[in-house]
Amino acid sequence: MRKLLIAAAATLAFALPATAALNTGVRAPDFTAPGAMAGKPFSVNLKTALKKGPVVLYFFPAAFTDGCNAEAHAFAEALPDFQKAGASVIGMTAGNIDKLEAFSAEKCAGKFAVAAASDQIIKDYDVRLTKADGTVTKITSRTSYVIAPNGKVIFAHSNMSPADHIRLTLDAVQKYKATHKH
Repeated sequence: MRKLLIAAAATLAFALPATAALNTGVRAPDFTAPGAMAGKPFSVNLKTALKKGPVVLYFFPAAFTDGCNAEAHAFAEALPDFQKAGASVIGMTAGNIDKLEAFSAEKCAGKFAVAAASDQIIKDYDVRLTKADGTVTKITSRTSYVIAPNGKVIFAHSNMSPADHIRLTLDAVQKYKATHKH
């Protein structure tokens, strides 16, 4: 048990970003980024995606790492629930971007787009992963945003564990839909 606790503490010590930088109510910065969907090159544009409804924009550290694989799979499994609530999902990372085509086909099951987060996007969304000792990395933190069609952030969650990102963003999208019926 002690070894398990030490391992868990070591994992958490790697990176504990503070809360997501974009607060609810602020306008999410628009972007266009190269990415992939279902294994094919795909250009991701936030403004275009928002025309269809709310967007779950989730940042993850790197393609083909255990937590990111699990998170992408969980978002893919839950995608029908997001779609039922009128939302789309976009994943973004600065890690292993050369593998996004394969990642989009395999781990995202071809169900949603993943894109390469540029330095500007990382700065705009304040999702640069910083280690517990203050060391700044080149990869993105695990941060999820729900952005309303008007471009405003309505939910933000930053936690290196992928466990709650899907449930919390789906809950936010469903609450949005319930209060914004057309």
